[in-house]
Amino acid sequence: MSVGGDGSAGSGGGPAGEGSGLAEGWVGEARSSEAAGRGRGGRRGRGAGKYEGRSDASGGVGASGGSVGRAGSSGAVDPVQQAKDICLRLLTARPRTRVELGQALARKGVEDDVAERVLSRLDEVGLVDDAAFAEVWVRSRHNFQGLSRRALAVELRRKGVAEESAAEALANVDSEAEEERARLLVRKRLRSLGDADEATKVRKLVGMLARKGYSEGLAYRVVKDEVRTSLLDETF
Repeated sequence: MSVGGDGSAGSGGGPAGEGSGLAEGWVGEARSSEAAGRGRGGRRGRGAGKYEGRSDASGGVGASGGSVGRAGSSGAVDPVQQAKDICLRLLTARPRTRVELGQALARKGVEDDVAERVLSRLDEVGLVDDAAFAEVWVRSRHNFQGLSRRALAVELRRKGVAEESAAEALANVDSEAEEERARLLVRKRLRSLGDADEATKVRKLVGMLARKGYSEGLAYRVVKDEVRTSLLDETF
């Protein structure tokens, strides 16, 4: 899993071994299907083939690049395939937690038993891995957005990450790293405050850190230190 520029997590975090092999097999199957379609000269819809596959007897994961769902010989839409298509389109945009996918399926009216079957299969092939998602999410949102551990914990909770997995991911951001990140945020913001008086600078900087989840005590201490240092630098 990786995280995109908005902090959202990207691909890569699936477990090695059997799960990874299954995922790779599914991707290979999708590519074979795409090539076969081109060879037949059939007309392909926009974006078709990117995540195209088929459902095998073991419940393998696949998705159509066309409309949601797939009609069987009777013309009825296969609810399992429909649920797979929904999940895979969402995962193409960015990785999601199991809870996020479950909520999306519920909004689409997918039955609980169908959703559970599809989500379990995604777990098996490594396309859904909440622990890996949490690690990458925390690293990206802390490094690029400057969020504190407290803010990150709230985000992970909202996304349905289990408490144990969240705690392991958050352990990578210790108190020292958190304070250093806060200082970097303050220094960067200070440059844009120009000739504002000290009280105004302190108020705006503390507010910025508060919005990113930093405690009031840490925010005031860091801001006062950095403002004082910047004033000394200007003096000399």
